[in-house]
Amino acid sequence: MRVWAPGRVNLIGEHTDYSGGLVLPIAIQLGITIAVEHHDGEIVVRSDEFGAAAPIPPDGSGIPTEGWGRLVQAVARELATLGRPPVGMRAIVASTLPAGAGLSSSAALEVGIALALCAVADFEVERLELAVSCSRAEERAVGVPCGILDQVASVLGERQSAILLDCGSLEHTSIPIPPEAAFLVIESGVRRRLDRTDYAQRRRELESALTQLGAAGPRELSLDQLELVDPALRRRLRHVITENARVREFATALKSADLPAAGVHLSTSHASLRDDYEVSLPELDAIAAAAERCGALGARLVGGGFGGSILALVDAARADKVAQRISRKTRRPPVTVRASDGARWSTARRVRKVVRACRSLQAS
Repeated sequence: MRVWAPGRVNLIGEHTDYSGGLVLPIAIQLGITIAVEHHDGEIVVRSDEFGAAAPIPPDGSGIPTEGWGRLVQAVARELATLGRPPVGMRAIVASTLPAGAGLSSSAALEVGIALALCAVADFEVERLELAVSCSRAEERAVGVPCGILDQVASVLGERQSAILLDCGSLEHTSIPIPPEAAFLVIESGVRRRLDRTDYAQRRRELESALTQLGAAGPRELSLDQLELVDPALRRRLRHVITENARVREFATALKSADLPAAGVHLSTSHASLRDDYEVSLPELDAIAAAAERCGALGARLVGGGFGGSILALVDAARADKVAQRISRKTRRPPVTVRASDGARWSTARRVRKVVRACRSLQAS
């Protein structure tokens, strides 16, 4: 059996997910493939790129393992809390996602492992519950209080559509991407692990600002109330309030195929992430500016920041020419990303019920 779990690009809505805000991701054509077979003993996983992880008990128990296997173990542990039987497996992992590039390779791995573990145990999990369990697994494994965005995008992805997701209620709507739009991803070359950045500090600062205002979340606040917050925290909250508004405005621009307006929202998002949330780097700023000079309608950092990649919106008719210009200017060839279907696996008889469970909400 083979499992596929895509990476994601969040078109807009950065650092809004962990406060119950709005995001607009797509699953992309790059991702994780896992060859899986049932095994009566432990969970044994290896990767051609990262080698073999230490054998893991089938319920994920025991002392936390080292290296990338800690994500596998954390997923197994979270599924065990949902009632998954302690069934082992053997798996080989291959990836087309560059690690540390901001395309959510870790979430794709978590989702792929979760689907594989469910399949070998004939264990059914509703797809949003599976995504939430994978998000908890990442926090368990690496200690970063991440939101739900990455895992939900990998599970919910739809071809030629973005997902407008309310991270508070998990309500979601498909937003068709007009054929006139194309998206390029340009790696900065700056690799990062969020547990080694100020990602968690930014979340604490946002929560402190909300506490000062006695608010449950940024979406119940207006910009006028920011004067009541300590100046050191004011910018963090301002970014999230304005970013939530930009998500809706960007989605509206996509639906009307108003690409220039959509591009402006991307560029404004980057400025806010750079100046108010302070998660950008000079390398990211330079690539975003270069992309716009080369003909992109807008560009911004994508992912948690502190490295990773830039996302650029271009007119599809000019995408190849703009990509060539960006490559010459930055010496970093862009990759065209397409909105693709979410995680899935082969429909062998013994996993068909699980597949139906994970796809049962596809029309919702």
